[in-house]
Amino acid sequence: MNCPCGTQKPYSDCCEIAHKNISAVTTAEQLMRSRYTAFVLANGDYLMESHHMSSRPIKEKNSIITWAKSVSWIRLEVLETTNGRKNDTKGTVTFNAYFFKNGQVDVIHEKSNFIKENGIWQYLGLA
Repeated sequence: MNCPCGTQKPYSDCCEIAHKNISAVTTAEQLMRSRYTAFVLANGDYLMESHHMSSRPIKEKNSIITWAKSVSWIRLEVLETTNGRKNDTKGTVTFNAYFFKNGQVDVIHEKSNFIKENGIWQYLGLA
């Protein structure tokens, strides 16, 4: 199957690599794409692992998984990436994540902060 993140690569050559080994993620955008795919697959363990400890919603994990399964994911659209490259330690990614629920298309529009600590990119929260 093609990876849900929109790269047109097979899942096994794209976000599955991150899902199996978060240290393989080299950019903030790659982490954001792998998190979108984790929502599509309702992979709560990866969503928690890739979320920075300072803002990780551990108590909401089950409700996040339930919600992710309750919608039909349509596509991811990356609008802008600022910094977040391999040698950076901070970056932002602005995106739209489209999904279908209750007979309507909806969109999550977000500008997300990412931070790299000890060589690992993690989602920090809204920018």
